[in-house]
Amino acid sequence: MKRLVMCTSTGCLEYAPERYRNLGIDIIRIHLFFKGKEYLEGFDLDPVDLYKQMENTKEVKDNLPHTAMPTYEEIAGHFQKAIDEGYDEIICIAISSGLGGTYNFINLVAAAYIGKIKITVIDSRITCFNEGYLAVKAKELVDKGVPTETIVKEIEWVKARQEFIGLDEKLDYLIFNGRLRGAKAYVGKTINIVPVLHFDRSGYLVPLFNTIGVKRSIMKTCELLKSKVIGDRDEKDYLLFHVYTGPSTLEKMKEIEKAYGIKTNHEDVIMSPVSGIHNGPWLAGYEYIPLRREDEPLD
Repeated sequence: MKRLVMCTSTGCLEYAPERYRNLGIDIIRIHLFFKGKEYLEGFDLDPVDLYKQMENTKEVKDNLPHTAMPTYEEIAGHFQKAIDEGYDEIICIAISSGLGGTYNFINLVAAAYIGKIKITVIDSRITCFNEGYLAVKAKELVDKGVPTETIVKEIEWVKARQEFIGLDEKLDYLIFNGRLRGAKAYVGKTINIVPVLHFDRSGYLVPLFNTIGVKRSIMKTCELLKSKVIGDRDEKDYLLFHVYTGPSTLEKMKEIEKAYGIKTNHEDVIMSPVSGIHNGPWLAGYEYIPLRREDEPLD
């Protein structure tokens, strides 16, 4: 049986280290619009340049980037190409359903292919390279001949334990994108509240807590990461890396984390623009991916 792994462009496989870029994983690209131009993520969009433009934009409210799902025809084109190339099955890892309608829309298109090719669509319930890693893991297991049912179990095991914890140094884009509203927005800007965000188990990006000032926010993030996320797990049994839109916030994080003995063991990954534009160019955080040991059951 010939199986193809797909991933939405928010998985950051084009922005991750080189070793992840040519694995034969097909990318379904999401559209992004900014200052009158349309881009396809991972194809004609440089995230470093985009975030710099956002940082230098004075009238944020009038120049908000926005996104659009891939069209029916684009998704169907990926499925038809797989059929034409002789694939019997597709395993597709999609951006969290809590961040928009792409996951559900891919499922809708997949329903039209019942009887033509088997398609398994998995809600990553996260974004950035946490999402991309799930596709990398699926491809690794496909290449080893592992049955799809077992691959899905492996992916679900990681999903139940993965983590993203990030903070926004400035609230401008959170406010204008409607994620922070009314009195909360006014008070937040006035007293310099810095929200710490993570993905809940349903795939929604939600605040864990709010602190005053970026330094205190990073300190609280480091405390949480060390005590609740990593715990006593051995370093060889997880991946930990920085994810960011804003290099200045990232550098502050790297300096403060030293006092907590936090050491990443994977290269930094810039956040997917389709995900990052909603938070703005001042986000930095951690992504944590557990690696299942042989003595840890799947069920």
